[in-house]
Amino acid sequence: MSKQILNRALKIVGFLALFAALAASGANATTAKSVIVKKHHVAKSTASKKIVSIRKSVRFETGIKRRTVVYAFVPAKPSFGQIAGLHSVQDPLDLKSSVALVIDQDTHEVLFSKNDQAVVPIASLTKLMTGVIISGAKLPMDEMITVTQDDVDTEKHSSSRLRVGTTLTRGELLHLALMSSENRAAHALGRTYPGGLATFVSLMNAKAKMLGMNNTSYAEPTGLSSRNQSSAQDLATLVNAAHGDPMLRELTTSTGYQVAVGNRTLQFNNTNRLVKNPEWDIGLQKTGYITEAGQCLVMQTKIAGRKLIMVFLDSAGKLSRLGDAERVRRWVESNPVADQKVRISASAKQING
Repeated sequence: MSKQILNRALKIVGFLALFAALAASGANATTAKSVIVKKHHVAKSTASKKIVSIRKSVRFETGIKRRTVVYAFVPAKPSFGQIAGLHSVQDPLDLKSSVALVIDQDTHEVLFSKNDQAVVPIASLTKLMTGVIISGAKLPMDEMITVTQDDVDTEKHSSSRLRVGTTLTRGELLHLALMSSENRAAHALGRTYPGGLATFVSLMNAKAKMLGMNNTSYAEPTGLSSRNQSSAQDLATLVNAAHGDPMLRELTTSTGYQVAVGNRTLQFNNTNRLVKNPEWDIGLQKTGYITEAGQCLVMQTKIAGRKLIMVFLDSAGKLSRLGDAERVRRWVESNPVADQKVRISASAKQING
């Protein structure tokens, strides 16, 4: 009996010794870990590169792969004028527009000319002819017109604040088309013209021929298509004709306009900031831009007591067309009338359709 008790006692002592040994090793491990951590803290600033490399290797070993993103440089698509070499032509005013024309509206005297016969895309300057046709037709301006899916831009996929289903009067749509260059508004005006869009476009081309704009062609009423093309000379003729219409003068130079769309009121502004500039006396204007055409601007304005028509096409840079207008204005104001004649033509081939 005493022998059995002794064996049990020995087993208990053995378990207690084993437990004590395990506890001691755990304490030592904890101590060692804390020492390692402390060493990392101390050496963090000097060994950051090593730590980073360790982390990378750990990620690799655990099978986590990083995605490599490659950024490709895509050059901007050149305009038609750039392709034709029109920008290589220099002028005394250092204009950024490759095509420019300034004429006296009363005498038709050419004050400044640069590649004025080149035929290039005209972007939303197209809408000026759209306005001429709508205004000349004497259609009811209070007639309600609804924007449909047919008016959505499938050419350049441009955005619009006029959602499909928006209903406005013909007068409101014309105002937005001429002042804010609203594409859906311009397209809706052509689509709902008596006879339809095809009839409207044919009238645009017929009007151009009637005005003597022999280098001008229209494919649609917005200017989104690069097939809408003209020359600076032809556009000066159009500006002169449009300036004779009081409604077109008013709508193109309006600084802002609000329209009610459902429960919302939308504020639209003029695409030409010069109409708000007190240094400018602008009687009619229109801006335009698509990649193929560059930045475009036409204006009728009064400078130094003279009524002038200005045309700037294929300008490089968002604000460069306005900068060109400012350069011409300062030149006209600072030079005697006798010296205000500059005519420059490109030696490069001109673009025709």
